Amino acid sequence: MAAPIISVTFVRHGESTDNLRSVWAGWADAPLSNHGMNQARAVGQSLSQTHFIAIHASDLKRAYTTAQAIHDAQPTPPPFDSSPLLREQHFGVAEGKPWSLHLEPGMSLEDHYAKGIYPVIFNREDKFPEGESLDDLARRAEEAIDKFVMPHVWDAARSGKRGVHVALVSHGLCISELIAALMRKSAVGGGSADKYKGLLNTAWTRVAINVHGAKEGEPVEFPSNESPPLTMKVTDVNRHEHIDDIKRQKGGIGNAAYDPKQADIRAFFGGAAVGEPAASNARDETVDP
Repeated sequence: MAAPIISVTFVRHGESTDNLRSVWAGWADAPLSNHGMNQARAVGQSLSQTHFIAIHASDLKRAYTTAQAIHDAQPTPPPFDSSPLLREQHFGVAEGKPWSLHLEPGMSLEDHYAKGIYPVIFNREDKFPEGESLDDLARRAEEAIDKFVMPHVWDAARSGKRGVHVALVSHGLCISELIAALMRKSAVGGGSADKYKGLLNTAWTRVAINVHGAKEGEPVEFPSNESPPLTMKVTDVNRHEHIDDIKRQKGGIGNAAYDPKQADIRAFFGGAAVGEPAASNARDETVDP
């Protein structure tokens, strides 16, 4: 089978120090924990034989540092840039504040806010004051795909290349919206962002893209205002074997905050919990167990 024209690898950042706390962490710019730095080095080595022509990253420390590790492990380091378009969902006034899965009986949402507690929002339209809704994030993801993915697709198609690789290093919720935004450009339709949630720290998901009807080695000619139809396939989801044997070390940044008793909370925020409404804006916001 011929290689796709281009493959896009979406990588979630390593564990951050905020991932170890039960707080909303979107644009809050926490660094990687010691464990997260080990995860970043591991994903860099695991992807070192995938020769990326470009690496695009969120400008937040946890994603940028993870992307730097991937970049440094490349035999021939490719162009590497960062952008706020690839940031996590912005939680506004809830940033750094405790989260709660359910409303407390007898308390209104405003009562929770007054106490500095911000319950999970289970729909795509609502948002915390001064923050982004999931629909807002989806619109930003569309812009990011148009800026950081589609130019590579059209360049590869026009040159007749195949097997081109691009990496986007971002955050759990943003990645789910990025993949959905890309899949919507397929001639056969895409899928819901909920299908792509639940990435573990430094896990990656890959989408293969082809121009419909293109022949291997032959350039595709088309005017700039009339894009050819695309076919896409998600080939890998939540690949995390590179971290399966990493043990949490004593000491280092963030180690003191790690509490194994909070595994259920971390599992929920990593997307592992069951019975949660699909549109939660929280499920990827804390470290995997």
